[in-house]
Amino acid sequence: MRVLVVLGTSAGGVGTHVRGLVRRVADAGHHVVVACPREVERTFGLGRWAHVVPLETSDRPHPVRDARAVREIASLSRGADVVHAHGLRAGALAGLALVRSSAPLVTTLHNAPPGGRATAAVYAALERVVAARSDLVLGVSADLVERMRALGARRARLAVVPAPPPRAPARDRHEVHAELGIGSRTALVVVVARLAEQKGLDVLLDAHRELRGVDLLTVVAGDGPLHDRLRRRIHEEDLPVRLLGRRDDVPDLLAAADAVVSSALWEGQPVGLQEALHAGAAIVATEVGGTAAVVGDAALLVPGGDPVSLARGIRDIVLHGVVRDDLRSKAVERADRLPDEDDALADVLEAYASVGAGASPDGRSTG
Repeated sequence: MRVLVVLGTSAGGVGTHVRGLVRRVADAGHHVVVACPREVERTFGLGRWAHVVPLETSDRPHPVRDARAVREIASLSRGADVVHAHGLRAGALAGLALVRSSAPLVTTLHNAPPGGRATAAVYAALERVVAARSDLVLGVSADLVERMRALGARRARLAVVPAPPPRAPARDRHEVHAELGIGSRTALVVVVARLAEQKGLDVLLDAHRELRGVDLLTVVAGDGPLHDRLRRRIHEEDLPVRLLGRRDDVPDLLAAADAVVSSALWEGQPVGLQEALHAGAAIVATEVGGTAAVVGDAALLVPGGDPVSLARGIRDIVLHGVVRDDLRSKAVERADRLPDEDDALADVLEAYASVGAGASPDGRSTG
């Protein structure tokens, strides 16, 4: 089977998910071509498993660049058995490119449209194109699926988003505490998140105003465009929060944590929380998007955008060992039921087959 993957700008979970799918689909014997920006290829190394074609796209509409991208996708789609676009903009561009093509289009939506009046009309138009042009829409959360169905999508269902294979920690709690310069009695709260608006990190900082007097240190592993603003606020308010930047030792941090926190304003199937479940962590997370479907009863869930409730959840975990131990036990049980990469491969191949990809005129597979 010949698969054309279309991917726009990505610096985090979307690119990681696509890299895993491209690798597994290629390893299964299928020919994969990826059209994506050059910086995405440099970040995720997709050329190790696929033929990569540079595609100029951006987060915002650009008439000349977008028209060029549509022509490029249309050209690449000739001979493809299926086109799989990831993201709303990539899906809309692919939908326009395939108007005169027989190749079916599968679009995976990874994020909710951003808020704000300035962009609402633009994203609404992109959503309508994706709903109208896609043979199948996969959403990483139920709210995205329902949104596409309401817009008239022919078929829409949940996607399977697996966490990377769990990695064992290389250091114990005492070593991690020593590196961070804190004593054994200080509670360690760990956040793994890109420093972007979606992750609700200002809400996290607001919550720390409610945690005055609790002996804890919160560390945030990740980088992103809000780094300087968050660092300035942490300094001005003298908050017990430290921005660690991008880290290669996330398993060590998760294993050493008294609590793992997600303050996100929206999530699909958060990979970071899947990793925390595999680590047997005690989790407090905002009940937004697909988070509850991922963690089940293995986390304290609080309303999104509510710093008081978030602080209460953090306090309950770090101050009460019974709560912490119960959540850790539930996390281990929940991790055993999470999807893995084999599940994701089976799901995407089933999606391709459901739109007629990989079948010869007599119905036999051409993979």
